[in-house]
Amino acid sequence: MQSNNPVFRRSEEFNRNTYGNQTYQGNGAAYQGYGAPQGTGYASPAGFGTPPTTVERRMTIDSVVQSTAITLGVTILAAAITWFATPDVASDPKSALPALSAAIAVGGGAAFILSLVNSFKRVISPALVIAFAVAEGIALGGISKLYDAVFGTDSSSYGGIVVQAVVGTFAAFAGTLAAYKFFDIKVGNKFRTFVVAAMFGMVALSLMELVLGFFGAQLGLFGFSGLGFVFSLVGLVLGVFMLILDFDFVEQGVRNGLPERESWRASFGLLVSLVWIYTNLLRILAILQQD
Repeated sequence: MQSNNPVFRRSEEFNRNTYGNQTYQGNGAAYQGYGAPQGTGYASPAGFGTPPTTVERRMTIDSVVQSTAITLGVTILAAAITWFATPDVASDPKSALPALSAAIAVGGGAAFILSLVNSFKRVISPALVIAFAVAEGIALGGISKLYDAVFGTDSSSYGGIVVQAVVGTFAAFAGTLAAYKFFDIKVGNKFRTFVVAAMFGMVALSLMELVLGFFGAQLGLFGFSGLGFVFSLVGLVLGVFMLILDFDFVEQGVRNGLPERESWRASFGLLVSLVWIYTNLLRILAILQQD
């Protein structure tokens, strides 16, 4: 069964497998080293005296956790460096605002290009995934510091808008994962098609809003009005749906014995979903704080 998720559909091994049916490359031939310990060079007795074959390690939950921890850690580190390396907005707004705008533009642009490369690359590259995490972290650091400066911290904010958005993002991740496991959510083709179509639709609207902004005409999708709130709320729900697709890919990938390198594709998809949730939640909190 082929995935409709553009992040995962480029995985040749994933698309050649079927859910619940251990069929691998080679027109139904057994997977190399099946039944032998992973990472061993075990050769059959018939091959005695010949060099042992190398069995490719398979994707596991541990490998996904490790790669995701690395990409997420790199993103947070890049965001923190951007936050502390740029001037303070309150004390030096003339220097801070251009620096933050540059970080958002350069980081966001690089992250967008790398996301396209990683999404449509058949053989996932860990280096490109890490590069995407760095670019995304730079953009998030600039956005977060700008929101923190504009909306500030008051006695009712419980640590500030950025802290609330971070906590809310991880709460959404944990809640979605728990619902996926406890309610045994099954992902069908119609759901995949809907989520991917909605995702591309929101990206297209965002790009249109960006282009219109260059001509001084905007729809208000990124604003802090009612339309901006609805757009962000839809984006937040869509981000949760994207997480469900990510969890499904990990579950099916482990079950089908994908190569270990596919763990980086999973970590890339999870990072995209988490960033999507964080940015929309950050804007929702900003709009609510205005009220």
